[in-house]
Amino acid sequence: MSMGRDFVAVAFAGGGARCYWQGGFWDALNATRPQRPDFVVGVSGGAFQACFSLIGAGDRVRKIVFDACATTRSGVDWGRLSRGKSPFLVGEMYRALLTEVFSAPELALLREAPNIFIQVACPPRWMPGGFAALSSVAAYQIEKIVTGAAHSSAGRYLGLVGDWTSTHAVATPQEIIEALMATAAVPPFMPIGRLNGRAALDGGLVDNPPLRKLGPVEAAGGRTLVLSTRSARPLQSTALRTVVQPSQPIAVNKFSVTDADGVRDAYRLGLRDGADFARRLSAA
Repeated sequence: MSMGRDFVAVAFAGGGARCYWQGGFWDALNATRPQRPDFVVGVSGGAFQACFSLIGAGDRVRKIVFDACATTRSGVDWGRLSRGKSPFLVGEMYRALLTEVFSAPELALLREAPNIFIQVACPPRWMPGGFAALSSVAAYQIEKIVTGAAHSSAGRYLGLVGDWTSTHAVATPQEIIEALMATAAVPPFMPIGRLNGRAALDGGLVDNPPLRKLGPVEAAGGRTLVLSTRSARPLQSTALRTVVQPSQPIAVNKFSVTDADGVRDAYRLGLRDGADFARRLSAA
């Protein structure tokens, strides 16, 4: 297969801070075998990794994150409860990061890059966002215990449906920011998102890794790549779908804002795993 067309579509799974492994993997893979898929679909932290990685902003973003994590002493401030705010700082810090990263130049680069579909989960209009969030997260945790949840879809049983924002269709940087906040919305750590006047939650609650958009590609005979963040009981590869995962468990907590070493180690592990994968591709 020609360079840049190893995979027709790529999926970036969720995983919060663990998704920095994906950034390392993608950087190392592209250093040897540059990829130009037709499109990418991302969910939660994976959507963020896809957006900044595909426009070459990785070094800048990681410096901001490493510096912030190194200087943040605690991710919890219980005094915020008295002001009606979540005690977890990760939500506000994440929004500040997105605001710093994405402006007009980055929006232009996203339009030139392969289309990235940012996946969210939308509850029925009659269902309060808070109830949808709590019940879906609870169902997700039960699903992990019962099945191992190599592929998560618990939110569908509660009526949540997937929706997507295209990086080629957004008009302003603020739309990217809101979409990335929404796809990572896991209360109480991350606030409930709002897209097109509707409540929006972490897209992984209905499809993680995000596979639905890969189905038509595979049905037409195209090869796809799934970047998971789980090393235990991962999703299995198929004839047309290649699933990659960390070669060892990623120790950093998905909502951590204080573990600079953990985030850095996740990225470095991704570099090693991506380089190994690129060598296997080249030898095939």
